[in-house]
Amino acid sequence: MRALTRLRSPRGTSRVVTAAPAGVLVVLLGWLILNGAMGGQVTLSKLGAISSLLVVILVTAAVGIVVAAHQPRNPIGWLLAGESAFILLSVNAGGYANFVYRLGYHDLSFAGPPMLVLGQLFNFLLTGFPLLILLFPDGRLPSRRWRWALGAYLAIAATALLATAGGVVSLVITHRVDLQASGNLANLGRGSLAWIIPVQVTFLIAVAGFWLTAVGYQALSWRRSTGERRQQLKWLASGAAACGFFGIWAIATNSALWEVLILGFTALPISIGVGILKYRLYDIDRIISRTLAYAIVTGLLIGVYAGLVLLATHVLAFQTPVAVAGSTLAAAALFTPVRRRVQRIVDRRFNRARYDADRTVAAFAGRLQDAVDLDTVTADLTGVVHAALEPAHMWLWIREGQP
Repeated sequence: MRALTRLRSPRGTSRVVTAAPAGVLVVLLGWLILNGAMGGQVTLSKLGAISSLLVVILVTAAVGIVVAAHQPRNPIGWLLAGESAFILLSVNAGGYANFVYRLGYHDLSFAGPPMLVLGQLFNFLLTGFPLLILLFPDGRLPSRRWRWALGAYLAIAATALLATAGGVVSLVITHRVDLQASGNLANLGRGSLAWIIPVQVTFLIAVAGFWLTAVGYQALSWRRSTGERRQQLKWLASGAAACGFFGIWAIATNSALWEVLILGFTALPISIGVGILKYRLYDIDRIISRTLAYAIVTGLLIGVYAGLVLLATHVLAFQTPVAVAGSTLAAAALFTPVRRRVQRIVDRRFNRARYDADRTVAAFAGRLQDAVDLDTVTADLTGVVHAALEPAHMWLWIREGQP
């Protein structure tokens, strides 16, 4: 696949590309905040959820707008901006429907039905995420054979979307709207509308299947790739892994951590933006090694802390405050030596080039003692720096006339 060249658009076009989605997002953000303030009791949990959702939307929108401004022909930027706009539109529409059908603001009923329909389409934002993975980084399909798979996937998504919208319209026409506090219709998919459930299940299966297919393709592509393309795929894989980890944790927990954990969804758009724009691309190896090291150290120290507390309180019969204080001091004292040891192990396994840097430089210094040809020294120095540091670009200046 030929390399993608950065497209430079005229300044006027770039401003329009940036300002148009940004203006829409600002309007939708304002309405979302208004919904949060007027839609009933405002609790700390509700404010936290709205704030976290706003952060995810803003990060996704910002990455999409930046990518679209720099590469207007790359659909990934437009997909990211569109996903954020769709989330805002669906959430705001659900809030509007809540005003009309639950809180009794009948003066707003003129737009109630379409807002109710849009509010029930939130789950269809999942449609775009497998496409982001498949089209990364240049926005093109891998081959023409993928057109059939993409067409079938989009046809299933469109069928499920139209079926859901049709079911909501049917409930509105027959005056059977039963809107729950969560924003979902209690009777959608029941009785005469039971056929909607299999359609939606088929859509979710298609999303999961297409997602796994896209991930599988990128994994195979990573094995065949080298250099810059491999670094781009590392960014994508790291962002997708972080997004999936925090997403599953957020869905599985019912505690106050949910509002914090959903911020992990920003990892995927950020990693996609960095990979496409190639900003500090080669830092990914260091990020991965640091993340793994600190995750391992955190797990070990939590285990040590818990073990010391149990030992002190249940075996040695110390008082609880004394046991907690002593365990905390012991875990803090172990942090630095454990981190250094774990970091060396992680670098040896996952970042071998950086782990061998000192040895490589020492070998180069030994060869330099016997070198007399400047071209040989220059080539050797260039090779050593590239092997040890893996920079994206490198220049070497030599002052002439020096002994």
